[in-house]
Amino acid sequence: MPTLLRLLRFTRSLSSYYVGITIAAVIVTGAGLAVPFITGAATDQVVSALNGDTAADTAIRSVVLLAVGLLAVSLVEAVIGNIGGYWGDVMSAKMRAILSSRYFDKLLRLPQRYYDRELTGTIVARLNRSITEVTNFMKSFSNTFVTLILTTVAVLVISAFYYWPLAILLACAYPAYLWLTTLTSKKWQVFEKDKNDHVDLASGRFSEVVGQMRVVKAFSREASELKNFDRHFDETVTLTGGQSRHWHVMDALRQGVLHAIFFTMYLIIFIRTVHGHFTPGEMVMLVQLMALARQPVTGLSWVVDMTQRASAGSRSYFEVMDLDEKMVDGGGSRPHAPAPSAPGAANVQTPAVAFRDVSFAYDDEDVLSDISFTVRHGERIAFVGESGGGKTTLTNLLLGFYGARTGSIEVEGAGDGSGSPEALALLREQIGVVFQDASLFSGNIAENIAYGRPDATREEIEEVATRAAVDTFVAKLGKGYDTVIGERGMKLSGGQKQRIAVARAMLKNAPILVLDEATSALDTKSERLVQQGLDQLMKDRTSLIIAHRLSTIAEVDRIVTLKDGRIDEIGTPAELAASGGIYAQLLALQASATKADRKKLKAFDVVPH
Repeated sequence: MPTLLRLLRFTRSLSSYYVGITIAAVIVTGAGLAVPFITGAATDQVVSALNGDTAADTAIRSVVLLAVGLLAVSLVEAVIGNIGGYWGDVMSAKMRAILSSRYFDKLLRLPQRYYDRELTGTIVARLNRSITEVTNFMKSFSNTFVTLILTTVAVLVISAFYYWPLAILLACAYPAYLWLTTLTSKKWQVFEKDKNDHVDLASGRFSEVVGQMRVVKAFSREASELKNFDRHFDETVTLTGGQSRHWHVMDALRQGVLHAIFFTMYLIIFIRTVHGHFTPGEMVMLVQLMALARQPVTGLSWVVDMTQRASAGSRSYFEVMDLDEKMVDGGGSRPHAPAPSAPGAANVQTPAVAFRDVSFAYDDEDVLSDISFTVRHGERIAFVGESGGGKTTLTNLLLGFYGARTGSIEVEGAGDGSGSPEALALLREQIGVVFQDASLFSGNIAENIAYGRPDATREEIEEVATRAAVDTFVAKLGKGYDTVIGERGMKLSGGQKQRIAVARAMLKNAPILVLDEATSALDTKSERLVQQGLDQLMKDRTSLIIAHRLSTIAEVDRIVTLKDGRIDEIGTPAELAASGGIYAQLLALQASATKADRKKLKAFDVVPH
C-alpha cells in the first residue's frame, strides 16, 4: 500500500481527476443508499393500506411518488456513475502515459552499465507488466472501489442509528475479513514475485530470439529455445496452482466467517421486526442495506488481489525509478575539456584528444592500464591490437559510456566531466561515430541518416548519401529514401546498413570522428566507394580509427599498438614498420602465404588488403 500512495504522489498532476472521481462516487453512493429508504417507505405505505390505516388512493399517490423518486435516483446513479467512469478511464490513460514517459526518461538517463547486465526484453516486459497492473488497478479503484468504501461507511452509520449491535457486527466483519486476507496475502506475494521473475526471464529471452531469429534458425536452435521458454511458463503454471490453492482455501474460511456474521445480523433484524421494534418497511430497508454492505466485504478478495498485483507492479516500477544513476554507473572520470592555459604560458596547441594515465575495468580486472597518448587536431590515428585487447573500450571511454578508474581524458569542446546528462551531451556533440554494428532503427532510410541531425534538409541527406555510396542501392528501391527498412534495418544487407551508418556520421559533421571497424561489413567494391567518402570526411578532421585492413592503417598519421591492455608502441606507419613490434609483425604475416600466419593475422581483427 505505501507504494500505491507513493504512486498517487508521483502522479499528483492528476489531482483534479481524483477529486472529480471522488465527488462522482459520493453522489453515486448517495443515490444507491436512497434506494433502500425509498423501497422501505413504499413497503410501509403498502402495508398501511392493506391494514386499512391509510386510504388506498392516498397510498397509491405516495407509492407513485416514491416510484418516481426511485427512477430519479436510479437515473442520477446511472448518469453520474458513467461520468465518473469516463473520468476514471481518462485518468488511467493519462497515468499510463505519465508513468511510461518517466520510465523511458529514466532508462535514457541510466548509464551503459545498466544495459550491460539487463536483458532488453526484461526491461520491456517490466514496463508492460508493471504499468498495466498499476493503471488497471487505478481504473478499477476509481470506477468501483471508491463507491464501495463510501457505501460501507454510510451503511455503518445508518445501522448504528437504527440498532447499534448491527453496526458492531458489521464493523467486526470488515477487520476479520481483512485480517484473514492479510494472512493470505503474505504467501500470495511470494508466489507472485516468483511468477513475475519467470515471466520476465521468458519475455527477455523471447525478445532476444525474435531479434536474432536468423542466428537461431542457422544453428537449428528452435526446439531448445522453445523448450527453455516453455520451462519458464510451466513454472508459472505450477506456482499458480500452489498460489490458487492457498488463496481459495483461505477464501473459503473468509467466506464462512462472513456468512456467520451476516446470518446473525439478518436474524436480529427479523426477530426485532417480529417484536415490533422495526416496521416492515424498516426491515426491508435494513435488509437491503446489509446487502449493500455485503458487496464491499465480498469484493475485498477481488480488491486485495488487484491491490497486490498493483503493489507488486509499482514496486518493480519504482525499483527502476529509484536506481541511483551514479551508483549503477560505478563512478570514474568522464572526458572533460582541457584546462585553459595560464596567462603567460607558452603558446602550445591544446590536443584535440588526450588520454593521461587512464586505467579501466568493466568488473574487477583492468582491461586498460596506464594508457597515455594525445591526438593533434586533424590527425588520423589508428589503434591496432589483438581481438579483445581494448581497442573498442578506448572509444567507449572517449564517448563517456564508462568512467575511467584512474587518470583523465581530455576532449576539446567537451563539458566539465561531471558525467551529468548536459556534460555528456556536450561531449558527444563533438564526436561522430560509426560502430562496427550499424545499429539502425525502424523507419525509413532518410530518417536513419538524419538521426544525429533531425533538422537536416533532404538535399543535405541525399548529398551525404551520395558520398557514402548509399545512393547506389537506394535508386533501386521503390520508395527511395522513404523506404522503410524494418527493425534494426533487417531488410537491408550488412553492407547497405553500414553505408547508412557512415552517411549518418557524415551528416553530423562533428570535429572528432571515431571509426570502429566502420567498413568491416562491406565488400571490396562497396568499401572502396565508402572509403572515398570517409577520406573526404576525415580531411582536416581529428580521426580515431579501429581499422580491419592494413591498407587503411598504413595511410594514417600515427599508429597506437595495444598489448594486454597497455600501449606497446606509438609512431608513424613507417616507424613502426621498422620497429619489430606488433605492426611490423602484422606486415610480416601479411607477406606470408601460410595458413597458420593467416590465422594469426585474423586474431588482430585484420585482413591483408
